[in-house]
Amino acid sequence: MLSPMDWALIEGWKERGVPLHVVVRSIEHAFDSHESKKQKRTVKTLLYCQEEVEAQYAEWLESRVGGHEDSFAEGKKVDDSKSAFPRDAVLAHLAHSLDTLNELRGARVDDHDLGEGLSRAVTLLSEIKNDYASAAQPDARKLEDSLTGIERLLDDAIRKAIGESELEAANSEIAAQMKPYQRQMDKAAFEQTRDNLLRKRLRDHYGVPRLSLFFL
Repeated sequence: MLSPMDWALIEGWKERGVPLHVVVRSIEHAFDSHESKKQKRTVKTLLYCQEEVEAQYAEWLESRVGGHEDSFAEGKKVDDSKSAFPRDAVLAHLAHSLDTLNELRGARVDDHDLGEGLSRAVTLLSEIKNDYASAAQPDARKLEDSLTGIERLLDDAIRKAIGESELEAANSEIAAQMKPYQRQMDKAAFEQTRDNLLRKRLRDHYGVPRLSLFFL
């Protein structure tokens, strides 16, 4: 079973753009290596695979220099007609997210910071949903970028709304939870995982849904 920390690590890979096939291949390689050593101890955390994921991602980045990914980064047209996300499934996800945000907005009408953030998110998400529904060739990459932007907006609103004591308590809990793993992770990955855990804790506290297609 994946722990909250494992999910935070996965989200960190996603935010950095580590391709799914690279992650899966790395995990399989890490477990094959573990089994070949005939170790009696079982693997209980995804952190066991982190080093292999980072190594294979670095190799993948090096192999992409001058290739398709550079063209995408330079703004050249990329054919996204064969999307991994069916239009109906995406629209259902967006509609459900809109309903949830609208309910939260009504419940948080007296909370200025969070209420304003929720109102802006609802407006933006509604426009995005309509555009996606009417597009001849929906672009899942651009949609994901837009959804990520709205999530950041909501994260900022949550940070403003939460009390200092609650934030301090959440930070203390996460620091204690991550302390045993600090030596196993490089500094950047450790800090990103910690930040992802904090954002997840705060979103869960306020009932704010994830919008990313990663949670489709």
